[in-house]
Amino acid sequence: MSKKVLVATEKPFASEAVGKIKDFCVKAGYECIMLEKYADHADLVAAVKTVDALIVRSDKVTADVIENADNLKIVVRAGAGFDNLDLAAASAKGVVCMNTPGQNSNAVAELAIGMMVYLARNQFQPKAGTELMGKKVGIHAYGNVGRHVARIARGFNMEVFAFDPYVTDDALISEGITPVHSADELYSSCDYISLHLPKTEKTLKFVNRDLLRKMPKGAALINTARKEVVCQEGLKLVLGERADLKYASDIAPDNAAELIELFPAQVFFTPKKMGAQTQEANLNAGVAAISQIVKYLEEGDNTFQVNK
Repeated sequence: MSKKVLVATEKPFASEAVGKIKDFCVKAGYECIMLEKYADHADLVAAVKTVDALIVRSDKVTADVIENADNLKIVVRAGAGFDNLDLAAASAKGVVCMNTPGQNSNAVAELAIGMMVYLARNQFQPKAGTELMGKKVGIHAYGNVGRHVARIARGFNMEVFAFDPYVTDDALISEGITPVHSADELYSSCDYISLHLPKTEKTLKFVNRDLLRKMPKGAALINTARKEVVCQEGLKLVLGERADLKYASDIAPDNAAELIELFPAQVFFTPKKMGAQTQEANLNAGVAAISQIVKYLEEGDNTFQVNK
């Protein structure tokens, strides 16, 4: 009996990515089942009943999904973040969870730089803005996306700084980055902050009022990570105190409507999470996801497992 792979995407992959996933399945002798634009979480719960593998994007793989999946062996989140997967429930049932790190990184980085330009030019309103050249950009968490932001920022002749306690000074310096050793130092010295913190218990509301108040005059925070790492109450207070401060994100905070009404010239939010919304990133993440599934099921390769 052939193995079954379910591609469950409320926000579907691009058609080219779907074609590549199906091709991979055919070559591996697997059955590919598509669940796209589904209307209710119950549809996902029902669809996993007999599948061996599951590919999702931002879809919630909750405990009830895991519990109803009788044959499930592996779940791959096509993207870097994996807080939409219930790792504890998966581990309890012996299901391997993976992500596809790096596949969306350039797309997210280009969006971050694009939002810097958008804010620098006053949301393209007909009045004088500023240039990125010569400005200082601070990268908060220097992972795959941060590296791409640094590469692009250097092309604008920006000065690039980074704070990441898990990356050595020598590694940063070798890539032309100036290391700093605290978030306070980064936020108080940079004109732009590109935020790439993962969502964990330690990072929830990490970027708070005190940290935001340290930013220089005219500074901007760009968040392409997770909304929860910025304290929205503190953000609202600081935007009210500092008419010069700006905030842009592709994950709107819960109080986005209020912030837009109060501070229309200071904030910008994309309608949906847009970081990975390019044809290239779509294709890269989808192909990586199915490739990792085949390698795991056929060879036991668990290189990208996140619930070890």
